[in-house]
Amino acid sequence: MIFYHDSFLAGVSRTIAMHTMFEPEDSVLVGVSGGPDSMALLYALFDMSPELSLTLSIAHFNHGIRGADADKDERFVRSLSEKLGTPVYVKHGNVPHFKKTHRLSMEEAARDMRYAFFFELVKEKGFTKVALGHHADDNAEQVLMNLLRGSGPTGLAGIPPKRRNIIVRPLIHSSKDDVDAFVRKKNIPYVRDRSNQDKRYLRNRIRHHLLPVLKKSYSTEVNKHLNRLARIVTDEENWVKDCAEKEFDQHAVIGQDNSVFLNIEWLNSLPIAFSRRILRHSIDVVKGDLRKIGFDHIDAVLGIASRSPASQRMDLPDGVKVEQIRDFINIYQTVKKKGRVGYRQPEVVPFCYNFLSSGFKPGVFSIPEIAATFTFSMTTPDSLPDVSSPPPGVAYLDIDRLDVPITVRNILPGDRFTPLGMKGSQKIKKFFINNKIAKHDRLSCPVLISGGKIIWLAGFRISDHVKVTPETSKILKVELLLAK
Repeated sequence: MIFYHDSFLAGVSRTIAMHTMFEPEDSVLVGVSGGPDSMALLYALFDMSPELSLTLSIAHFNHGIRGADADKDERFVRSLSEKLGTPVYVKHGNVPHFKKTHRLSMEEAARDMRYAFFFELVKEKGFTKVALGHHADDNAEQVLMNLLRGSGPTGLAGIPPKRRNIIVRPLIHSSKDDVDAFVRKKNIPYVRDRSNQDKRYLRNRIRHHLLPVLKKSYSTEVNKHLNRLARIVTDEENWVKDCAEKEFDQHAVIGQDNSVFLNIEWLNSLPIAFSRRILRHSIDVVKGDLRKIGFDHIDAVLGIASRSPASQRMDLPDGVKVEQIRDFINIYQTVKKKGRVGYRQPEVVPFCYNFLSSGFKPGVFSIPEIAATFTFSMTTPDSLPDVSSPPPGVAYLDIDRLDVPITVRNILPGDRFTPLGMKGSQKIKKFFINNKIAKHDRLSCPVLISGGKIIWLAGFRISDHVKVTPETSKILKVELLLAK
């Protein structure tokens, strides 16, 4: 990290380093409204760009709300880009129309259109980062606003310092007072957005009324406390989110069009807080975001899982559907094709089972979804004539290289394993293609998983890391029988 004599720049530098916001040679798009916050960000990054090896450009979105004032702000940003010799990208939007057609608040509509503009530029111009001027006071306001709206832990985490490894907020740990002091000290020009005083907007009422009352009557450091809460919740959220996603990756089945299948028995076996996490992540996978999905929606889906087996279905916002199919909950989103709404169900009902949970003991297990039976038994190398050439549908695995339980599930998109005799991993799809496996055989093919790794593409090839070697003392023999 580079040392800066200016305290504001030193704080911004610490934030950038703490969250690994930039890499050398990053091409950075700076969102500039013309207000003091975005101007402080722009000038700070200009001061720091030589040491950080950044290339900067400016993006300005004219929301089409404030008429002549908005046009004046646009001219200010354009003249600024000429003064600094920095490319500027400007786009005009009709936020009121977008708000009406998408049934959003004015704030939500403006945000959605603005971010769509940023990501459009990222895609078209190859920018690697988008830097925005949110600061610590903005974060405190966001936490309080989310609390008043009844948000859960995700909302209390506030504004993330970094999102998707593209959006970065270098001022997020700097206070508004720090930002304004830097602007005054550097004589940085800026414009004022009078809509920031409009108390029809919830954020402005929190900023100009609620927070001043809390500071005066309860704690002068309320912003500091709200930001500390956000940091604590963010760290815990990231940990729990990672745990939930690992559990999801191991047990959920992803079908066509990103539909998700969750085994009801498995979902009900989890603590309810974890089940909610799994469902939120599932909807995020299907929908691409969690907008309009609230606590009541998640609990309603849990209600389907808790009731006795029967055909149940429900509708969630943005065309998301939840349907019970036998022992699974199917979450999917309807898609419009030539004026019609349709969805194709997968060709095989998904499945996921855990076997040998209590240790390596002989057993026979059925998978009704593909009319298959697995038989597990233990043996030793001395008892087998040739472990290197097992009969069709049989696998010999080194027990000392396995962990219980053994999971058996569908093949998922992107699944990889290391086929026997290979060093690197290979996509199962490529293995099928290379070995000319017919499509109907692929659909009914399960995989065995131990310790999070695929150990057998059942009926075809084991993974190299669980093969029997001269050092092997105990062998797990697995037999697969598929009904004809």
